[in-house]
Amino acid sequence: MNLTRFSDYSLRVLILAGTYPERLVTIAEIADVYAISENHLMKVVHRLAQIGVLDTVRGKGGGLRLARSPSEINLGAIVRQTEQGQPLVECFGVEDNHCRIVAACELKTVLAEAQAAFYEVLSRYTLADLLRHPRQMAALIPLFA
Repeated sequence: MNLTRFSDYSLRVLILAGTYPERLVTIAEIADVYAISENHLMKVVHRLAQIGVLDTVRGKGGGLRLARSPSEINLGAIVRQTEQGQPLVECFGVEDNHCRIVAACELKTVLAEAQAAFYEVLSRYTLADLLRHPRQMAALIPLFA
């Protein structure tokens, strides 16, 4: 299974914001730390704010921070919401399903079960679980300001 870059970047943004809860983090800083396009990150941050896990502050001195405690941010919920509308395989899609064997194939059933298990495992963890070593994390992603 492959996560979209959008989900990957979403989790990375949350990790960085959770590593520095005492300050606002900017999109430029995140882009620099992870070598990700600021334009792409703006979409990610917008989505994370829409689903209520980030607060954003506009203007000079602005940035972003977690809207909730890391222990309240469930990884399964984040990935479900950021992967929304992305079928695992073609036969999961409604509009673009051109598979000739879908009517008799059991692969869809097996993959649906595997996907459910994937989300079940992710749902056992929160952002707090990813932030168990804050000093080590801050040393790996240092921000100055």
